[in-house]
Amino acid sequence: MIDGGLDLSITRQAELLQISRGSVYYLPRPVPNADLAIMRRLDRLHLELPFAGSRLLRGLLAAEGCKIGRRHVKTLMRRKGIEALYASSTHADSPWSLALSHASDTNQALASGVIVGSLPGRGRSSRATSGPSASARATQR
Repeated sequence: MIDGGLDLSITRQAELLQISRGSVYYLPRPVPNADLAIMRRLDRLHLELPFAGSRLLRGLLAAEGCKIGRRHVKTLMRRKGIEALYASSTHADSPWSLALSHASDTNQALASGVIVGSLPGRGRSSRATSGPSASARATQR
């Protein structure tokens, strides 16, 4: 794309191609061997525990003796394209929302194995339904 032997300057060539001049000179650094080993281990752990996020994976790596921070784990996960799989009501393509979108009534939704109250962030917790609220308990004392 950009040739240093042309009559046009590199600045003008980058301008014509609509790319930044800094990207012409950028040379990516090679990934360290230690990070490659951690990324291989993250791959294996992700296959075993697809729901594990960066916090859980960091803990598992720490238990194996690998000292690494959560943010670095998250960076390596992003580089490898690994994401934790979890049920979320905000994702339109989750199995729950797909099953509910095709169900015409409550019985069909229940027959499909979807229980809306079990979605994270939905329904009441067991504490809220098992007795008085925290403020009510405080006033009873």
